Amino acid sequence: MKSFNPILSIALLMVASILGGCKKEGCTDPDSKNFDDSAKKDDGSCQYEGSVVFWYGQAASAAMQDWEIESLTFYVDGQIVGSSVSSVYWTGSPDCGSNASITVTKNLGNSKNQSFTYSVKDQDGDVLWEGIVNFTAKTCLKQELSI
Repeated sequence: MKSFNPILSIALLMVASILGGCKKEGCTDPDSKNFDDSAKKDDGSCQYEGSVVFWYGQAASAAMQDWEIESLTFYVDGQIVGSSVSSVYWTGSPDCGSNASITVTKNLGNSKNQSFTYSVKDQDGDVLWEGIVNFTAKTCLKQELSI
């Protein structure tokens, strides 16, 4: 017959409580692109991205037609992000990713907000619009370009 060993029982209980008490680490912010819903403790690994859609309405399109502007090139942080013909316009703000929209998604790293410069140039390279656009994690900013 085996005898009861209290020291072994206590040691096993301690190991079980330590292992059972471990909390899985990961990104616990649901606004991040790498959210881990099973993580119980944030480990600082969260990464974010945000989007902006550029658009203009009929008045801006008509003005560009009057000025013989045919095409537009869109830049964010000095990089080309899209192009469009000036005769295409929106009757209201489109959603990010809408067909024929100029939607830009930026990796924000471990920051929830980040600002970038933007510009829109015509076919001759003349700047029609420029400014700063603020990207925010898990959102779609609708940036209207008006004349």
